[in-house]
Order: sequence, then C-alpha cells, then structure tokens
Amino acid sequence: MADKVYIHNSNIRKMVYASLFAAMMAVGAYIKIPVPVSPVPVTLQTLFILLAGAMLGARWGTISVIVYLLLGIAGLPVFSGGSSGLGMLFGPTGGYLAGFVFGAFIIGLLCDRYGREKVHFNALFMLAGLSVIYLFGVLQLMNVASLSLQEAVAIGLIPFIPGAFLKLLTSAVIASRYSI
Repeated sequence: MADKVYIHNSNIRKMVYASLFAAMMAVGAYIKIPVPVSPVPVTLQTLFILLAGAMLGARWGTISVIVYLLLGIAGLPVFSGGSSGLGMLFGPTGGYLAGFVFGAFIIGLLCDRYGREKVHFNALFMLAGLSVIYLFGVLQLMNVASLSLQEAVAIGLIPFIPGAFLKLLTSAVIASRYSI
C-alpha cells in the first residue's frame, strides 16, 4: 500500500515539475534579444527546454514542452515576445517550437538511459537535442521564407551558436548537480 502511495506522489511531483518547467519556458520567451539578420530572436526558452529534458527525463520533459506549446496555441501569450496562437507553428519560428518537443525527448531519453550526473555527458546529450531543435527550425525557416539551405543556416543557426553554447554549458552543469 505504501508503495502505491509513493508512486502516486511521485507522479504528482513530476506533474508539478513539468508544469513549472512549462511556466519557465513561457518566462524565458519574454527574455528576448532581437537578431538584426534574422526573424528569430535569442530567448531563454532553449535553456529551459534543455533542463526539462535532462532533469525530468523523456516522458515528463516532453510533456512539459507539450503543455507549454498547448498554452501558446490556446492563445496565452507564452511564445517569443508574448505572441501566441496556432499560426506561430506555421511561421518562421514554428520549426523551433516543434523542435522543442523532439529536442527535449532526445535529451531526456539519453539522460534516462545513460544518467545525468556527468556534466560532459549532459553536454553531449544536450548538443544532440539542440541539433534536433535547430534542424527543425532551419528547415521551417527555409520553407516559410523561401530561402536556400545556406541562407537559412546563415540567419537561423549561425548567429545563435554562441548563446546556445552558453545555455548548453549552464544547463549541463545545473542538470548534473540537481536531480528531480
């Protein structure tokens, strides 16, 4: 009987953490730095995506991102700069939003399988997740803005590498020190 209560409480705890990460993603979207050469701004969303995947694992990390996206689709101003709506998924930044789900899942899957205690492993897992996010983002940007692959990479990936690297390192250290 006690085991069932613990499992139930564990699930409630993970639901609460998933909700908190969804809220942090929304707050991170408001911390926005425009990039002059790109329609895609620098935000702190990816920091919280990386942390959600690593700290919550594949299942709950992915759920937290889906909750975040559903809030935005429902009309709450949780996307970059306070935007919202289903149309955001079809705009130039929609690929990044879709990539968040898959990126968090990949990070969580790798952390669940190989552990999250070592910073260098977390960094590699997060690099894999970021690669997925940027792949989705660049492909959507290329499609929506009618750009060549080189142009899409030049405005949808390259300007973001330094910030992504800092977010990756920060997330890898945090995830290795604090487990949920």
